[in-house]
Amino acid sequence: MNTSVRSAGSAAWAVLLLVAGSVAGQVTSEDCATCHVGSGGEPAEVSQESLAGSVHEGLGCLDCHADIAELPHAEKLAPAECGTCHADVAEIYQQHGRGKVGSSAPVPGCAACHGAHQILPGSDRHSLVSPVNLPETCGKCHEDSTLIADLNIKFKHPIRVYSKSVHGRAMAGGIHTAASCNDCHSTDRNAHLILPPGDIASTINFFNIPKTCGRCHAAISQDYGEGVHGELVARGEVDAPICTHCHGEHGILPVSDPRSPVSPYRLAEATCTPCHESAFLNEKYDLPTGRLQSFRDSYHGLKSRAGDKQVANCASCHGAHRIRPSADPTSSVNGKNLQTTCGGCHPGITPKIAATSIHSTATGHRRGWPHFFQVAYIILITVVIGGMVVHWLIDLFRQIVNVTREKQLRRMQPDEVAQHTLLALSFTVLVISGFALRYYDAWWSNLIFGREGGFATRGIIHRVAGILMLVGAIWHVIFLLTPRGKQFLRDMMPGKHDFTEFFQMIRYNLGKSDDHPHFGRFSYVEKAEYWALVWGTVIMGWTGLFLWADNVIVRFFPKGLLDVLLVIHYYEAWLAFLAILIWHMYATVFNPKVYPMNPSWLTGLMPERQLKSEHPGEWAQITGQKPADGKS
Repeated sequence: MNTSVRSAGSAAWAVLLLVAGSVAGQVTSEDCATCHVGSGGEPAEVSQESLAGSVHEGLGCLDCHADIAELPHAEKLAPAECGTCHADVAEIYQQHGRGKVGSSAPVPGCAACHGAHQILPGSDRHSLVSPVNLPETCGKCHEDSTLIADLNIKFKHPIRVYSKSVHGRAMAGGIHTAASCNDCHSTDRNAHLILPPGDIASTINFFNIPKTCGRCHAAISQDYGEGVHGELVARGEVDAPICTHCHGEHGILPVSDPRSPVSPYRLAEATCTPCHESAFLNEKYDLPTGRLQSFRDSYHGLKSRAGDKQVANCASCHGAHRIRPSADPTSSVNGKNLQTTCGGCHPGITPKIAATSIHSTATGHRRGWPHFFQVAYIILITVVIGGMVVHWLIDLFRQIVNVTREKQLRRMQPDEVAQHTLLALSFTVLVISGFALRYYDAWWSNLIFGREGGFATRGIIHRVAGILMLVGAIWHVIFLLTPRGKQFLRDMMPGKHDFTEFFQMIRYNLGKSDDHPHFGRFSYVEKAEYWALVWGTVIMGWTGLFLWADNVIVRFFPKGLLDVLLVIHYYEAWLAFLAILIWHMYATVFNPKVYPMNPSWLTGLMPERQLKSEHPGEWAQITGQKPADGKS
């Protein structure tokens, strides 16, 4: 008989003896050990030896698994009734968040948090419920994206965010007194009563959060309670800030971190402004407006935006937690206390200087000498700069007149000038009225369309301009059917010589050649612009019409088509606008050989000097002359 056969026979005899023993009397832990044995000298996962060092060391198997009446037992045992011994805890543990024990699923059972057999006390560093291990223990459920989605929990990654916070980093760094999950979420601080924020008894209920944070930050909590914000919360105002409004919830960062909403860099704009620039709150609590702008324009605000973290911010003057109104004698910004408050940064400051208003800046003085100089400088700027503008406008006008007085050659017929004028006006109006919809909160948009009913008018103007541009396009197509239009189209067609002239121009501009290209009626610059205009008109025209008739289009096409068309219309508008701004304006205005402008867009006539320089081929055709050496 070989060894494997002998082992199998021994196991069979063991089972028979076990069954016989369980039938003869009550099952014991020793009976369980017959099957639950380890290997290689290691204890089995489920055995008496595996309980060594746990809080349940010394208990027998049937103390927890009371449903085992005979052996072999059922493959799946009923969950252990922990409440048999821990009746006080079982009485407390009736709810976990929104889940109710016994009526909601999934609600974590005892083993989910404490473990099954090797249960260690919370004071043990290796315990699953030790503060240092709690994030990982809670994260088994709260970082499970499927479970979070099923339970409709909005906070998707609380443990991941917590790990990067000041509390999480302190805990990971060995400061085990830092706040962990239980410290904030558990009513009894043993995680056996975790209530949702909507429950008035919950530790994370809006009105209880200051008290919850005060468990660790007692002095700060007291200061907050004595401040105006704490008083408002205590009387039931839900629009007053609590700890999490300023510091965040799970991802609380230290003040020294530039990303923190309470860092000196961000405090004014990220934390204080959302409330103190709210029209609703300022009206409700009768608070002054414009505080952010006045701080930005002050010395302190400018230094802060420059990156100086030592300069005073909102909390430096008003306090961080015990914030009292200026009328309160104990307030740091009360007139009697300003010398002390300002003296924290400016030792030796006099009471008179300390009383100078911080929020009345260079842009907001309304009385005294500052107001006098403010008004004086506004007048001075208006007169001086206005005079400069008038002077150069007169000069520009004279330069344009000088250009028109030169010998002129006709480049555009009146009909062509009218086409260009219609195109230029409709395009300009389309750009302004179109971008005003996308950038509705920009100052220029508010200036033009910000009045009541202005945006309804904007839509009408945009559509009328679009129709005019399409009318101009149709006009141009009709023009192309005429003899002059056909010649225009032939001259505008790209050819091999355009690519040659392009590379000649690049070499000339880079100083690699002294030969300037000998352009004909239209250069590659004008041809590229013309065909880009044709492309843009087609794209903008049909997408604009489809977006205008959106209610009709959705009857025949999927709604997603409108989203695609909106993207095409918007970015094609940017492409056209930038092309005109950079390509066309340089060629027709800012090119030194053309400046102050080519007047043909107004008169159809072009100075012979410019025509000979820019289009020597056309000049030669008109005059019957030939440029020297074929160069411009």
